[in-house]
Amino acid sequence: MVDSVRLDKWLWAARFFKTRALAKKAIEGGKVHYNGGRAKTSKNVEVGALIRVPQGWDVWEVEVVALSDQRRGAPEARELYRETAESAERREREAEGRRLSNQAMQHPLKRPDKKQRREIQRFQRQQDE
Repeated sequence: MVDSVRLDKWLWAARFFKTRALAKKAIEGGKVHYNGGRAKTSKNVEVGALIRVPQGWDVWEVEVVALSDQRRGAPEARELYRETAESAERREREAEGRRLSNQAMQHPLKRPDKKQRREIQRFQRQQDE
């Protein structure tokens, strides 16, 4: 392990982003928070720091356990951080909500044919008036 690692390099090594460029873009865009505040790409990561990282629909809140500037396999990358209990619970709750809302939506079995498209357009015109 190393003594100090840049934030973008650590996020890449911990496999939160596929490339360092994507990590840098997220940090500069204010998406990644280091100890509750925005950080610069060159910020040195310290063991025990709390980092909030967006991942698709989810936001991970992790505590830094170890430092590394090399990207390794996923099992080794998971040893670099520990997710907080609140973050894991929130992610599970939100995932369950998304799953339930997707079940409630009815997906059409096929695309509308010409007659149905005309009916849809007629309906939309009536709504605009």
